[in-house]
Amino acid sequence: MSNPKDLVRQFLLDVRSGRHPERAGDFMAPRVRAHQVMSEAPAVVERTPEQYAEHVREMLDAYGEFTLTVDELIADGDRVYARWTQKGRHVGQVDAFAPTGAPVSAMTSAVYRVENGLIVEYWIQIDRQGIAAQLRQAAASGR
Repeated sequence: MSNPKDLVRQFLLDVRSGRHPERAGDFMAPRVRAHQVMSEAPAVVERTPEQYAEHVREMLDAYGEFTLTVDELIADGDRVYARWTQKGRHVGQVDAFAPTGAPVSAMTSAVYRVENGLIVEYWIQIDRQGIAAQLRQAAASGR
């Protein structure tokens, strides 16, 4: 890609979107540090492109084919801030929630660090409480 912002945009639209998870290696370094930013239990994991592709496939199993809309991209040097919305349906087991078929929307943001044309590190925040509230509501309504 010509610049970090374009790389992250294409990564989100091609890989994170579930369209082509197998292309993760086109955008990611062989080992990527993933900072899971959660106030109750922050964690750092290392992922290979293959592991990331599997993670995306797990999202597809849980939410079916979903749409991903890039809401905002801001680049500064080797860092790119991205905010996006994913919309799908609850078609697979998610934590303690059996599939309901209900629509689910998730708002997510991340900062990606790009080095030598590949993503090498990112810090991601997902509205996990918002997702859980949607799943609780769907389960309670008998969907």
